[in-house]
Parts: sequence; C-alpha cells; structure tokens
Amino acid sequence: MVALATICYMIWGAWQADYGPKTVLSSLDRPVIDSKIEGFSQPAAPTATPVIAQAALKAALIKVKTDVFAIEIDSEGGTIRSLDLLQYPVQKENTVVNKLRALVGMDKSKVDLTPTRLFTPETEKEFAAQSGLIADAESAIVPDHHQKFNFQQDSYELKAGENTLSVPLTWDNGQGLTVTKTLTFTRGSYGINVSQKVTNHSNRTWSGKQYNQLLRTNYVDKAASTFIRTYTGGVVYTEADKYKKISFDDMSKEALSVSTQGGWTAMIQHYFAAAWIPPTNQNNHFESIELENSRFVIRALSPSTLVPMNKEVLFTSQLYAGPKVQTVMEKYAKGLELTVDYSWLTVIGKPIYWLLNYIHAFVNNWGIAILGVTLCIKLLFFKLSQASYRSMARMRKIQPQLKALQERFADDKPRFNQEMMEMYKREKVNPLGGCLPIMVQIPVFISLYWVLIETVEIRQAPFLLWIQDLSAQDPFYILPVLYGISMKIQQSLNPAPVDPVQAKVMQMFPIMLTVFFLFFPSGLVLYWICNNCLSILQQWYITKQIEAAE
Repeated sequence: MVALATICYMIWGAWQADYGPKTVLSSLDRPVIDSKIEGFSQPAAPTATPVIAQAALKAALIKVKTDVFAIEIDSEGGTIRSLDLLQYPVQKENTVVNKLRALVGMDKSKVDLTPTRLFTPETEKEFAAQSGLIADAESAIVPDHHQKFNFQQDSYELKAGENTLSVPLTWDNGQGLTVTKTLTFTRGSYGINVSQKVTNHSNRTWSGKQYNQLLRTNYVDKAASTFIRTYTGGVVYTEADKYKKISFDDMSKEALSVSTQGGWTAMIQHYFAAAWIPPTNQNNHFESIELENSRFVIRALSPSTLVPMNKEVLFTSQLYAGPKVQTVMEKYAKGLELTVDYSWLTVIGKPIYWLLNYIHAFVNNWGIAILGVTLCIKLLFFKLSQASYRSMARMRKIQPQLKALQERFADDKPRFNQEMMEMYKREKVNPLGGCLPIMVQIPVFISLYWVLIETVEIRQAPFLLWIQDLSAQDPFYILPVLYGISMKIQQSLNPAPVDPVQAKVMQMFPIMLTVFFLFFPSGLVLYWICNNCLSILQQWYITKQIEAAE
C-alpha cells in the first residue's frame, strides 16, 4: 500500500508537469540584450566631454581552469558564459556492462564523460552569470555587463601549490573614473568572489549601485526521466519569507520585487545550483524580469553608494556555482542548503538526509547507507507496523468465513455487509487496522523518496557489482524484478479482497509497479526491496505468533 501511495503521488506530479501550463520555447539566435528591456538604463553623461568608448576594444574569452572549474569569461561585461564542473561528468562508465559487451563481441556502450556544464551560451539552453554597475542620475556612466573591459591575459590556471587565483578586468572612461572587476577563485571551492572597485579621480562625486544577475532560458531537458520530476527555475531567500521558489511561470505572471537584509537569489536544477550571494550586512533588492525568447533574469541590487572625489569604493558579492551538497552550501549563505528541495516535507527530509550522511561516514558506501536508513525507519515504526500486521493476520484468519458469507448472501448485498460487520465485532477485527498505521508512515516514505532523488552525493555513486550508479537505472533490470518478486511475496501474506474483481486487480499490482520501477534510479529500487524484505520477515513472524497462540 505504501508503494502504491508513493507511485500515485509521483504519477500525479508527472501529470501536472506534462499537462500543466507550459512556456513555448524559442530557437531563435541569441540576441543582444538591450539594457532598457532588462529594466534599467544608464543615465546620460553629465558633461559635454565625450566618454571614451570601450567598444573599440575587441571582445574576447578569458579561459580559467581550477581544480573544480573550467570557465570562459567574456571580456564584454565580465560575464561568466561557460562553466564546467570538472568533478561531475555527465555520465559514468559501467565497467561490468562493458565487460559483458566485450564477451559477446560488442563495442563499449557510449557514455558522455565530459564535465557537467552549468553555464552555457547555447541559445536553446542559455545560462549565464552577469554583473555590473548602475549609475544614479547625474552621475557618470559606468560599465554594465555590455561594456568591454581590458584584461591582462586570456588564460589562467590554478597551479599546484597555489590556493587562490584572481582574474582582473579594468575599465576607464578617460575622465578619471575607473572600474576594476576582479573574479577570485579558491582551490576546492565552488564559490567565486566578485569585486567591483570604483575609483573616482574625476571632478565630481559619483553615486550608483551594483547588480548581480542570473540569466536563463526556460529549457526542458528532454533526456531527463519522465518518471522523476525535479524543479528547475528561480529561488530567492529573504528574512521575511525564507526560501521561496519563483518559477518561470511566476516571473511571466508577475515580476518579483522584494527587499531584504542579506538574502540571496538563485537559479536551480536537479543536483546543481547557481546563486548570487550579496553581503549579509546590507539591504538588497531582488527582482525578476522576463525577456523575449523565453529568457528570464533574476537579480540582486545593492543600495546606492557615494564615491567622493579622489576616493574609491569596493562592491563585493559571491557567486556559488556547483553541486547541491548541503553540508557545503550551508557554509556559504544562510538557507542556501534549502535548494536541495524536499518539497513540503523538508522538516522530515532533512533528518533523513542527516541520518543517511551519518551512516555513510561509517560504511563509505551510499548503497549500504540506504539499507541502513531503511532499517532505522523500520525500527522506528516497528510498533505501528506490528499493529498493522496483527490486524492483517486476523483478517487473513477470517477469510474463509467471509467467503462463506459472500456465497450465502450473494443476492443480498445489504445483508452481507451487515453480517460482515457483525463478524468483525465478534472476532474483534478492525478492517482499517492494517491501513491506518501505514498511513502515518507515508509522509516519511515520501520524504525518503525526495532525499534519494535530490541528494547529489548519490549521483554516480557505486553500490556493488553491476550497480555502479545509484542515480541511474539498473542496466540489467535485476533490481526491479527482485522488487516485483518481493512485493508478490508480501502480497501473499496479506488477506485477499473478498471481491473477486478487486482480488484480480491486486494481483496485477506487482507487475504494474515492476514496470514502473524499470525506469527508476537503482538507489530507490534498492530501498524498496530492502523495505519489502524487512516487512516480509516482520509480517511472517507476527503471523506465526498469532497462529501458534491460537
């Protein structure tokens, strides 16, 4: 019943995603973004002296490589237009599958071993991290993410023995106002520190603010599993509302506009996230904008700041771009770990994740950790399950009597129901006694489902033998078949429905769910097999106890 309830929940989610409102995607070439369309424009220069145009500079890509990143920075605006996560390949090679293919004379299965690309300039799935400055009225123009910067070199690499790497970009208006944008990378870190230093040697005070934004196309990954739905879209964190999703549909209906101290904005997807984190001690304004061609912007704006003559001001922010590892993300910003989304069951999901992580620290195998969590949950609900199984054992005991009643009153349905209820009272059997204890456990089982789906640590994690990626389907479908067998055995220990039609439908459930589980991640199937086996042992033991006592 728990499996059925969970499957129904997931089918409902898939139906919503398939038949709910969708945004039509565009395959047009990447256009140049007009700053007016994006919601702001630079003021006119306050003096008659012409500003030296940075357009004369040639735009170029600056390549940066660290131990975790391979990045391309566009000298136009210092935009991060391409970012590869070197420690997270798209797919993983299964050595057992390849050995078996070699035995029968087949070539190795083709897998994509390239790093996962988070930011990309591809038109269909464009995703970029942009930053810049906005001048207040009567202040000189400063570079936004369209202005070209000077750069010292077009290639950087974090060398052995180095802990940090800085990439400086400079801009000068020729009238004493200069901007130095610096991106700083740290070994082993998915955080990128971005600073924008405004130096004012002009003859007037300058004032303005910085902005950091994420631009993303509403792209649907066609290669994603139909049976597993995860959220892709915007997120904001504020002191008032805490963690809040801002989907692309939400941005289309109503633009986000909220102010808070600290907080952050992000675009998230399955397993990975990108988030701009402004300083926590300042008041920030968050907003979203819908652009043409199914593109959306979510950004953070700092308060306006004065830069007097012959002074300088440093605007700072941090970009997190990487895997959604909770223990890592919580170190960057308050609430950032909530991007690992357990839906409305976060209050249950987080303790389950903690337990999973705790067990893994001892066994160093995520598959065994899943088995350990399953065992702990079964022990937690042992008494409830015991009451449920006792009730079902009593129901199983009176099945012959119910069958006789059904035959006796085949033509008198009201009388049959009356006699059946009297039998329940006489035998002290509660027909709902087997269901209610399980209903209490359903939120925990659904939470565990979300934990196993969302936890990036399980992605490409091996278990044993041919199961070398717990987030992928079983390549030989052995686990789904074992699940079907275990469910059939468990079903045989339960009382069969009196209605023959219901009985036939129930007999089809193991086959139906086995077909569903063919497409599920092997880690989830492993959990259900373990859960079913423990349930079978517990139910068999309780049934034998009742039969021996009687």
